[in-house]
Amino acid sequence: MKTLVLCVDRDDDIGRKTGIEGPIIGKKKNINTATKLAIVDPEESDVNAIFSAISVYEKLKKDGKKVEVATICGNIDVGIKSDQILANQIEEVIEKTKAKSVILVTDGAEDEYILPIIQSRIKIDSIKRVTVRQSKLIENEYYKFVKFLEDEKIQKKFLLPIALVMIVWAVFTLIGNFAGYAINSFTVALLTLGAYILVRAMKWEKNVRMIWNEIKAGLIGGKLTFFIYLIAIALLIAVIVYAYNQTTNAKIDSIWHFITLFLANFIWGAVAITLLVIFGRLVDVYIREKKIQWSYWILPFSSISFGFIGTSVFDVLSKILSGYSINVFLTPKFVGDVIIGIFIVFIGSVTYSYIKDIFRIEIEEVEKLT
Repeated sequence: MKTLVLCVDRDDDIGRKTGIEGPIIGKKKNINTATKLAIVDPEESDVNAIFSAISVYEKLKKDGKKVEVATICGNIDVGIKSDQILANQIEEVIEKTKAKSVILVTDGAEDEYILPIIQSRIKIDSIKRVTVRQSKLIENEYYKFVKFLEDEKIQKKFLLPIALVMIVWAVFTLIGNFAGYAINSFTVALLTLGAYILVRAMKWEKNVRMIWNEIKAGLIGGKLTFFIYLIAIALLIAVIVYAYNQTTNAKIDSIWHFITLFLANFIWGAVAITLLVIFGRLVDVYIREKKIQWSYWILPFSSISFGFIGTSVFDVLSKILSGYSINVFLTPKFVGDVIIGIFIVFIGSVTYSYIKDIFRIEIEEVEKLT
């Protein structure tokens, strides 16, 4: 009877960091995978789990037992999606190895959530949890905190919500203080910290650097985009102030009523700013590369469509929150705005497809001539 020594990587650290897809079957392939993972991330706990599985495999092999070792990998979206992938991989491993029982090797409790999935397909003889021993120097609190912040899963699950809470809190505190011309320095610091954490969590450092470089290049080279951005920022501030004033002049019943009414007053200004930025970008590309960027064609249609639909939706929601019945969704204005929005985006999609077909035909004809 063959025994399978199975290592589980539920969140697919192996695939994301090495590009190797599961299932990984056999001693040689697992050693190569663990080595590659250790080179990419020497502190990854899955490295120790794989080597531990190989160690168990070797001991059983010396005892004269029929044994095979394998690693299955899930998905960073831990849950249904990850477990479905693991279920398919365990079935594939059982089919290929003809194993009748499993020794499960795991590096944490999270991987053990898939026990029912494995047990429904094959008998589990034993479970081994791998714990890595570290020196006291490495175990200091600062090191653990830094590693905590650098973990991509932690950043997306914890830092991102904290950043969003900080930014929203700061923005609404600023709005509250604006009427009295009193800006709290703590609020500004909170907003700055929240923006910084958001940029780090979403790994937008390169995008921020690119925008900064483009602004510098625009200032030095006189690019139209730079001046368009300046106008757009000024307009954005003006639109926020306008939306705030319009909202505060109305009778507000709750914070959600305030938010929906604010957005209803804000959207068309945001659409206008978007169209301005698109125009500046198109002109700059045409001047620099002597060609029209047809990939931007659909954006104005989408923006205007969003203006009609978004404004109507938030306006209706604000009315419902202030006491109106749900029948406001059936008013001619709401229905008309939605139909207009859908029609505009439909026109944009059809014309964009037509333009793509024309350019594809022109490219094919040029290639035939050459």
